[in-house]
Amino acid sequence: MVYGQIFHRHNPDECFININVGGFKQRIEHQVLKRFPQTRLGRLVCCSSKEAILELCDDFSSSEMEFYFDRNPRFFCYVLNFYLTGKIHLVDGLCVVSFVQEIEYWGIKERHLDLCCSNKYYELTALAEHQSWDQRSNELQLHSSASSVEELSASEDNIEMFEGSWCADVRRNIWIRLENPGYSTSAKVMAVASISVVIISIVALCIHSMQDLHQVDLNEKEIENPVLTFCESFCVLFFSAEFILRLAVAPSARRFMHSPLNIIDVLSVMPYYVTIACDIMDEGESTDLENVGKVVQILRLMRVFRILKLARHSAGLRSLGATLQHSSREVGQLVLFLSVGIFMFSALIYCVEKECQESTLQNIPIGWWWATISMTTVGYGDTFPVTLAGKMIGTLCIICGLLIVALPITNIFNKFSKFYQKQKHIDSRQNNN
Repeated sequence: MVYGQIFHRHNPDECFININVGGFKQRIEHQVLKRFPQTRLGRLVCCSSKEAILELCDDFSSSEMEFYFDRNPRFFCYVLNFYLTGKIHLVDGLCVVSFVQEIEYWGIKERHLDLCCSNKYYELTALAEHQSWDQRSNELQLHSSASSVEELSASEDNIEMFEGSWCADVRRNIWIRLENPGYSTSAKVMAVASISVVIISIVALCIHSMQDLHQVDLNEKEIENPVLTFCESFCVLFFSAEFILRLAVAPSARRFMHSPLNIIDVLSVMPYYVTIACDIMDEGESTDLENVGKVVQILRLMRVFRILKLARHSAGLRSLGATLQHSSREVGQLVLFLSVGIFMFSALIYCVEKECQESTLQNIPIGWWWATISMTTVGYGDTFPVTLAGKMIGTLCIICGLLIVALPITNIFNKFSKFYQKQKHIDSRQNNN
């Protein structure tokens, strides 16, 4: 028998098919199912081969015209009601995620929801998505906190790694005091000392940039201020000793060196030693090193990385880093939106301002700068439109900038809030331990 003939007999009894869903049996007329040909049962009626039938049901009997589905029999009652009325209703006590999976399986669209259930459905769907996002954010937080909690904190796993190693008790005690400021009074003193040296280093860096405090020798050659040099050397030695001590007592040197915070520690002291090496090489006055002075200046500017050392003692900075790490999509959207707006408004402002001699917006690259500071609501005032049309475009540019910046910032802020609360909870739990 050809399978296409199954649904085309002239016997009135054979204008029906038997559906068996999890033991619940129902006899349904073909014409009822054909009212919705895009659904699973509607497509089943039109099948003309055994392979096509088995793609839509779990099993079937051609002699009894019975099709088997291993699905929720309770929900199938609502599916039958849908074929009769054209509307689907929510199932009391059924999770909205399971409801979505069921209607997707039977090929029923969300637009077929009755008005009495549509509002509740969308509310439950939004709540489920929010809970799913919370679960994903918790997983991301655990992953992002691996360096600050598992690798750098005095966690139970790290403490257990000391067992059987050399000087286990001594190293463990030092490690706990270095990584958990709330462990004891001595640990708090060490943390305060570390933060104080970081602040001193940052202040010295800022003072070093002031031209009034620069000194020159008899040959009118600029020399380093001895006080600032002493502060710099002291801070670097402190950072170096702290890093070496952490490395020496770390339970795993490999995990320690791969930690982002420890990489920052290396970057904060590396410019000092490279600068000393460059100064020694520069004394030879080699022609190959004529740009050593510029290299030294760049390396000195890299000392700004020391401010990131505060992240070791700040849950907020660690949460900010985790937020940026896991908000690449939102940041990318923000950059894209701003770029489109900047290019569009810079071209518009150029078109209306180019004929005005008093305007400084005489080319599109200058318009890029103007559009950037306008869309980000900075407004330095160094470039601005002078014509009426230019001012109208400027007003529109500012309004669009506010909207563009606000859209992705909301998601980023929500992520930061959740990461911060989670990090505070982790820090509180460590201090209690």
